[in-house]
Amino acid sequence: MENFRVIPVGALSVNCYLVFLEKLKLLLVVDPGDDADLIVSAAKSFAYERAAILLTHAHVDHIGAVPEVKKALDAEFVYLASGDEELYNSPDNHILPYLPPVANLPKTTPVWDIKEVKLLLTPGHSPGGSCFYFPEAKMVISGDTLFAGSVGRTDLPGGSFAVLEKSIRTQLLTLPEDVCVYPGHGPRTTIGEEKRSNPYLT
Repeated sequence: MENFRVIPVGALSVNCYLVFLEKLKLLLVVDPGDDADLIVSAAKSFAYERAAILLTHAHVDHIGAVPEVKKALDAEFVYLASGDEELYNSPDNHILPYLPPVANLPKTTPVWDIKEVKLLLTPGHSPGGSCFYFPEAKMVISGDTLFAGSVGRTDLPGGSFAVLEKSIRTQLLTLPEDVCVYPGHGPRTTIGEEKRSNPYLT
């Protein structure tokens, strides 16, 4: 996909995704977790007129560069499901000494009005987990909900394996098998591959 880039960022190698919706001239920045300079530099390769930030969830490793990227790209909004708003603003949202709490975070919105992208609410890894499905491109950005051969951890506050499994089975495994899955960490996979061989789901 020409209008798509993945940039691994930060100490935990979070996959930050840039998706350019050409018809709308809209650049979507998904999970800018760190390395704002790399993200902003990569964004310049797209002929966008508008930008927005989408968050799959609010764990600190996925939000670290939000303030800088929003300012640099003049992003119109930061999407985050309401279930993770408390986590997003919590001073305890850190992994010390490596990832301190993020300062000066901008306000988020739970409102979704991008018709070209389907929002899939997938709590379990965190209360406000979200995935973003691009039907025309046959791809879904799954955050830390679903990985190649694994699923998101559920031992952090607000996590639940039962809720996560339900989210995956009802929101993701119902997608066409040839849909590419782009997770929050690690390599891409497909819905079909995970249905057949993911040990947490078979």
